[in-house]
Amino acid sequence: MTKIDTSEPGQVLPTPSHTVGPFYGYALPFPGGEDIAPAGHPDTITVHGYVYDGEGSPLPDALVELWGPDTEGRTPTADGSMRRDPASGGFLGRNGVEFTGFGRIQTDANGHWYARTLRPGARGRSAPCVSVCVFARGLLVHLYTRIYLPDDQALLAADPLLARVPAERRDTLVAADEGRGTYRFDIRLQGEGETVFLEFQ
Repeated sequence: MTKIDTSEPGQVLPTPSHTVGPFYGYALPFPGGEDIAPAGHPDTITVHGYVYDGEGSPLPDALVELWGPDTEGRTPTADGSMRRDPASGGFLGRNGVEFTGFGRIQTDANGHWYARTLRPGARGRSAPCVSVCVFARGLLVHLYTRIYLPDDQALLAADPLLARVPAERRDTLVAADEGRGTYRFDIRLQGEGETVFLEFQ
């Protein structure tokens, strides 16, 4: 967008840059968005990390969405991640039984996020992974990436998408195993160690 400077006829100057949001914090987060796995499911894992900006500072107002397959690699078809009471409009929470594969988590004041989901199964030739969408201040378009689990190196080596990523950047898509079913995955929006983001066409 440009504006016309009326002090000098015909001169066109750029307008100041603008950023979007974080308006998404108003309506998109919902209670329990991090609890994707059915309560007490034995294949539950915890994935957590931080969202960092280009200067390496954690973002306290980012939003992370996760979509993942079930333990057999099947895409869930159950709905109900954000059930509402039809009378009051209030949030009812998940039903605790069906696995929707979807979660939405807002980072806390320290830029940290976490989710409890089912350990994803492999799909076709793809290694087990969870799809991620990131909303953050200054982003005009949200970003997509994946979280691969480090458990099976042979599957990672054969994954078609990872094979297209330069070897020195693949680690930005693979979570670190912290033991006892917990994995760490930090998201870096820019700069050193920037996470590999995907573009769908």
